[in-house]
Amino acid sequence: MSKILIIEDEAAIRRVLLKILSEENVTYQVDEAEDGVQGIEKVKSEDYDLILCDIKMPKMDGVEVLEAVKKIKPEIPMVMISGHGDLETAINTMRLGAFDYISKPPDLNRLLNTVRNALDRKQLVVENKILKQKFSKNYEMIGGSDAIKHIKSMIDKVAQTDARVLITGPNGTGKELVAHQLHEKSERASAPIIEVNCAAIPSELIESELFGHVKGAFTSAVKDRAGKFESADGGTIFLDEIGDMSLSAQAKVLRALQENVIQRVGADKDIKVNVRVVAATNKDLKKEIEAGRFREDLYHRLAVILIKVPSLNERREDIPALIVHFASKISLEQGTGVKHFSKAALQLLQEYDWTGNIRELRNVVERLIILGGSEISEQDVKLFASK
Repeated sequence: MSKILIIEDEAAIRRVLLKILSEENVTYQVDEAEDGVQGIEKVKSEDYDLILCDIKMPKMDGVEVLEAVKKIKPEIPMVMISGHGDLETAINTMRLGAFDYISKPPDLNRLLNTVRNALDRKQLVVENKILKQKFSKNYEMIGGSDAIKHIKSMIDKVAQTDARVLITGPNGTGKELVAHQLHEKSERASAPIIEVNCAAIPSELIESELFGHVKGAFTSAVKDRAGKFESADGGTIFLDEIGDMSLSAQAKVLRALQENVIQRVGADKDIKVNVRVVAATNKDLKKEIEAGRFREDLYHRLAVILIKVPSLNERREDIPALIVHFASKISLEQGTGVKHFSKAALQLLQEYDWTGNIRELRNVVERLIILGGSEISEQDVKLFASK
């Protein structure tokens, strides 16, 4: 069922719109307001899928209503109703965020097409919001330790900027969660975050992977191909395990950061890119610089903001919350009822030496849920949690 609000001071126009919409679709629930002030009050108290709003009205004109709705509930599409003399204003409202406008008297086909398109747009916005929330939950940072609180605070401060971030920490600590949180909380969130695992790509292919190539650049280059930097344009590129990147690729990344341009392998044409770079490594890059394996100038370009993710052994107070989180998620994935952990089991797991960090903890929780009893006991942990 779609809820539509008509804000119109002329009763005759309201009646026409109500009749057209009601006859078009019996599932449309149509509400009315005779002026902008009344309309705003309804918007505050109800959730609408579409608003049809007149431009010239007493008390509040349509432009003022549009601006107010965009502040209260920006996801609601608004279609403006314009008289003959309001056409220029109606076009201007499109710049202010209106979905479309229709002229008085309303043409039946134009009105219904506009309403259908606007409702489809609202449905897409809702679906995208749900998907985004699900996606964000996949990268949720669990825990209330001082270390995690500090990281969350850093993310909140840095996300809204375009500052480059270098995330450090041992394998399995969740460095990718920090990268995704930085992206999700930034103004680039509607654009993609592109992940590149620099350790997983052979050194001879890393430049092509990052910057793309043109046809004939090398034997297997049978057509032009965009690289990860181009794919991330407008968004974020996450260079994971950057300490494993070859020196030649490092030089090209440095140029991309300095000049915001990249060049495909085999091409002589520069391509401008607008990308935020977030990098991560489990290596001590200062030692890598001393050994001649990492460029010092690139390090200083990347490490504008440093975020260190602690090992799990350094944040043991978060382990019970992480276990509960993983148990719920894994039980859902496995199609079993949620299994609870006894106090003794939690205590034993807190004292465990987590050399594999959060990744190892998740594997152990999954093993215990599959092999353990209806409640995970201390005995289950001793039987199934061994390395």
